Amino acid sequence: WYLATRWSPFINEVPIKSPLVGTFYESNKPTGKAFVGVGSKVTKGQVLCIVEAMKIMNEITSPVDGVIETVTFKNGDVVGFDDVLFTVVK
Repeated sequence: WYLATRWSPFINEVPIKSPLVGTFYESNKPTGKAFVGVGSKVTKGQVLCIVEAMKIMNEITSPVDGVIETVTFKNGDVVGFDDVLFTVVK
């Protein structure tokens, strides 16, 4: 899947947006450890979260290498199309 490609000209922030409406999950198990958190180093293609839509689990991956600056939603929150899920600093 997707996603963000609007880079800031002043700092290298990349917003990672939801490609669909669904439920945000920070791990692949109900009691599992979150894929990432603020300060986590990520690589291009790394799974950041899951957005469930109509019982289908959609993995959201990072489009860039960097560090997670913000996590916008909590486990179980409903997200909308194009909502910013994470901000990554390159």
